Amino acid sequence: MVAYTGRTIFMFYKDERLALFIDGSNLYAAAKALGFDIDYKLLRQEFMRRGKLLRAFYYTALLENDEYSPIRPLVDWLHYNGFTMVTKPAKEYTDSMGRRKVKGNMDIELTVDAMELAPRVDHIVLFSGDGDFRPLIASLQRQGVRVSVVSTIRSQPPMISDELRRQADNFIELEDLRDVIGRPPREMPVEPRSVAAAGGQ
Repeated sequence: MVAYTGRTIFMFYKDERLALFIDGSNLYAAAKALGFDIDYKLLRQEFMRRGKLLRAFYYTALLENDEYSPIRPLVDWLHYNGFTMVTKPAKEYTDSMGRRKVKGNMDIELTVDAMELAPRVDHIVLFSGDGDFRPLIASLQRQGVRVSVVSTIRSQPPMISDELRRQADNFIELEDLRDVIGRPPREMPVEPRSVAAAGGQ
């Protein structure tokens, strides 16, 4: 299946086994930079149309000591609506300038899951612009898995590293998906800014 969205061409085949790996904080930051929120129900439906969707993983760190986490309703909704949730406690610390920071990198968890699933899928869609995933993509490709990356080069600065974009079989511009999977900002709980900042490039 060749899908045309704006100026981008996506190559998907109806009979291929597909899995989505969503770096929650990175995707949130990219969508925010473009000025819209992700509708995850529409996102899942869109990729179910593009192939045989086996799994949709969503990775995020959670602040366990907060009485109310703004991302908790989103995590619960995703869990009950077809997404495999992978979470771990985020770690709070104070930097040298006295600012409160949150560390919640999920790269290792995502990488391990992708490597384990590789023999059972034909195509992996990675929602992240983090250049640390370049070796993972190269390894998946050596195993015969096609890898598409969803991020954006239309933000300032671009949210995807150049080496990740070059390594991927396909680059899907997130802005081109806005009309398919987007909604106006702030209609549903999203990744909190503190955790989103931890998933940088």
